[in-house]
Amino acid sequence: MQIKGTLMLLGAAFFWGTTFVAQMQGMDDLGPFSYAAARYLTGFLSLVVVLIVTRRQRARERRQKKYQRGFAIGLLIGIVLFVATSMQQFAMQFTTAGKAAFITCLYIVFVPLGAKFLGSVIRRENWIGAGLALFGLYLLAVRENFSIGFGDMILFVSAIFWTVQILLIDRFASKVDLIELSAAQIFITTILSFVTMFALETPTLTAIITAWFPILYGGVMSAGVAFTLQNYGQRYAEPASAAILMSFEAIFGALAGWFFLGEIMTSREIEGCLLMFIGMTVTQWTLIKRSL
Repeated sequence: MQIKGTLMLLGAAFFWGTTFVAQMQGMDDLGPFSYAAARYLTGFLSLVVVLIVTRRQRARERRQKKYQRGFAIGLLIGIVLFVATSMQQFAMQFTTAGKAAFITCLYIVFVPLGAKFLGSVIRRENWIGAGLALFGLYLLAVRENFSIGFGDMILFVSAIFWTVQILLIDRFASKVDLIELSAAQIFITTILSFVTMFALETPTLTAIITAWFPILYGGVMSAGVAFTLQNYGQRYAEPASAAILMSFEAIFGALAGWFFLGEIMTSREIEGCLLMFIGMTVTQWTLIKRSL
């Protein structure tokens, strides 16, 4: 089961990482909230199909008392997801896909710290890893005149909300219908994204059609498939080990930004990414040794 969970979480990381490129390209013609609304609507529709196809199997599992309904908790987690993804999408107007991926993955440091408040033991390597990752973030995001980029600051805050989302998934993944949870969290994110879109932006049908591929990829593969893989993967993994697996989205995001968008980082930014990755690894060193 651990191997199954590992593959699921790595799959989620791959789709999230490559979706950073889709998020950048989707905003060529659309505002951040318009792209998010179209993306999550597409993801929700794909999950509706899954809900219908799997309804008998899930009903049978509920009758066997394996899991509870997942809609209610999914709506709660969806509110957190909306805040996290909206901040991330908005911030990406002011930074690169690679930097966004790495700063977002600071949740790998925040998750063990958050788990501490929920009763988990925090080890020495957690503190060391946190320090390395934060110094790496300084090199990556803080400019030589000691100012931090606007987008980078928003991404830092969004990483805190991603941490809350991961901890909530960990709390309920083993107890509820995960397809319902996925559909509910994407549904409420879709609704809130549309509300924000109509309040702040005026998208056109032409712009939406032009961005059809980034919308389709970001909706189906990231919103639909990846979050469902996360839900199932976290059923078989501790929150801290799940975080390190999902943090590979930073690597996939940086590589995708280089390959598809031609993004090039400065030597300072590369050093920051390396330190963040080392910090991420050090934070989970005990769990890595156990799996070897």
